[in-house]
Amino acid sequence: MDTKHKPLFIAFSTQKGGVGKSTFTALVASMLHYRLGYNVAVYDCDFPQHSLSQMRERDLKMVMKNEVYKKLAHRQFSTINKKAYPVIQCKADEALNRAGDFIRSSAVAVDVLFFDLPGTVNTPGVLTTLAGMQYIFSPITADRVVIESTLSFT
Repeated sequence: MDTKHKPLFIAFSTQKGGVGKSTFTALVASMLHYRLGYNVAVYDCDFPQHSLSQMRERDLKMVMKNEVYKKLAHRQFSTINKKAYPVIQCKADEALNRAGDFIRSSAVAVDVLFFDLPGTVNTPGVLTTLAGMQYIFSPITADRVVIESTLSFT
């Protein structure tokens, strides 16, 4: 990716909870960062659960308690010569400002920022944050209520 351009802002967002927004965010961010070499940051705006931040903390604790995992993590980060991408907790109404500050202060040019948003547009700042995205992906499950809700949201 040409780092002279502004970073991409991407959200996996829908009006329905439990359809995989956080999972897709983590998988795509990890693939881009660890396998394809892009510099990525993730904004965990899904207050109050902040599931991505909790997952990162849980994984770090698991690695620090296990010598095999420590060696595997060291090997991975040495091989790709990169640190783990940051997962930044914030509320949806702060996300775009916090992202702008991060981009300006980052020592590494950021290619893609992901935003994991709450499953309701009634949450303050969600619509404003979505308006700042270049791409919004809306995961769905094969359920009539989910499909109708997602179509309405879209």
